[in-house]
Amino acid sequence: MNHEQIRAVLKTIFEEETGESLSELRDESVIAQDFALDSVDMVGLLMRVEGHFHVRLTNAELAESPTVGSLIDLVRTKLARPEQGAVEARAAA
Repeated sequence: MNHEQIRAVLKTIFEEETGESLSELRDESVIAQDFALDSVDMVGLLMRVEGHFHVRLTNAELAESPTVGSLIDLVRTKLARPEQGAVEARAAA
């Protein structure tokens, strides 16, 4: 998936998590601050992203990726790792 495809999916996830309709999702938006997400909301967001993309993200990785753009990059990196699928397949078994 490319940057824009991931952004489109994340836009839907952010809309579901916040209950708001977003006209756009900008790379420079700070996730917790610009979307007023508390720690519980952040966990929900993390779970939705993991579930949709079938990747594993840690709270630390999310904390190190505070903007939408850095989250997109993190997801792209995870999707590009062939061993990521193996981890998910074992976890699902």
